[in-house]
Amino acid sequence: MWHEEFAVACAVALVAVVAVAVTGRRVRRVTEPMGLPGRGIPLLDAAFLAGGPGRVVDVVLVRMEREGRAVVSRGRHVTVTDPVPRDGVEAALIAAAGRGRDLHALRRDVMRSGEVQRIGDRLAARGLMRRPDRLRTARWARRLLWLALLVAVVLGVSTSIDWAALPDFDRDATTPPIFAFGALGIFLVVFLVATKPPRNRITPAGIRQLRLVRDGSPWRPHDSDTTDAMMFGAVALAGIAAVEDPDLREALRPQPVSSGSAGSADSSGGYDGSGDSSGGSDSSGSDYSTWCGSGSGDSGGGSSCGSSSGCGSSSSSCGSSGSSCGSSSSCGSSSSSCGSSSSCGSSSSCGSSCGGGSSCGS
Repeated sequence: MWHEEFAVACAVALVAVVAVAVTGRRVRRVTEPMGLPGRGIPLLDAAFLAGGPGRVVDVVLVRMEREGRAVVSRGRHVTVTDPVPRDGVEAALIAAAGRGRDLHALRRDVMRSGEVQRIGDRLAARGLMRRPDRLRTARWARRLLWLALLVAVVLGVSTSIDWAALPDFDRDATTPPIFAFGALGIFLVVFLVATKPPRNRITPAGIRQLRLVRDGSPWRPHDSDTTDAMMFGAVALAGIAAVEDPDLREALRPQPVSSGSAGSADSSGGYDGSGDSSGGSDSSGSDYSTWCGSGSGDSGGGSSCGSSSGCGSSSSSCGSSGSSCGSSSSCGSSSSSCGSSSSCGSSSSCGSSCGGGSSCGS
């Protein structure tokens, strides 16, 4: 009888459906529901929402350069002249820069730092963004649903063949299995279509928030009281294309990188001329590939990257915000896109394990 095979298919389908339902609910969950901050959203929060971790680093670099606290040369070398940070992201940048650092390597490390990662976690807690770790879990759950559909098809075909091989008397006494397995398959297909996870990391509330900031008069961040505040706000919303100084804008613009060069800055979080990263962009056109999401529950206390995250490569992972690179740890390897020639300084904060199995600050 085919009823035992049908029970197995139903059991697999039930497990997959429950997994998809639970992970989908976690994706939509908002832990700190509050109203939209509107035009009162902090500068770096707006930068992360509009362009991801790379945009946050761009804004901080532009702000420090305009205030005379950092120098970005035309050779794309960053030198910090004032080691006193104004916020946590500046502290991470100053620590990563040391006495001087290549712009792309510096930008990559600061994007992965715990201070930048927590901005995304904070926005997700308010319901403005979706946590990437939960989106990854939801996609894995959907693979179980596809597996359940495959099991239903295989068992349905095999039992139908066995049923057709029965004598006419036995076939007349039993129900054809194709109807039961067909109904199960249709249900799974409909459920797959109905529960498709969103591709955009920004939620509808986050899109409305960006519209509130972008529409109307030029945005002036409330937490920036300098004469260049409007320019900082424009960079946060539009990227380095909004930088008024042509020399600084050209210095921040990335160099063309050949597609076959492993370990390049572009392959590990490079960015285009608008300030967005080239890899891992979603349907909104912004890059969040180096935002790993909270790895320690809903509080957002730390960030970690799964194996499918875009934090440099498929084998790299972002550790907790409290980890830092040891002086003897190297982030480069021939198989890692963290950069074969770059290494973590003793004071730089990585927040990641850098490919090849070597761990920075393990």
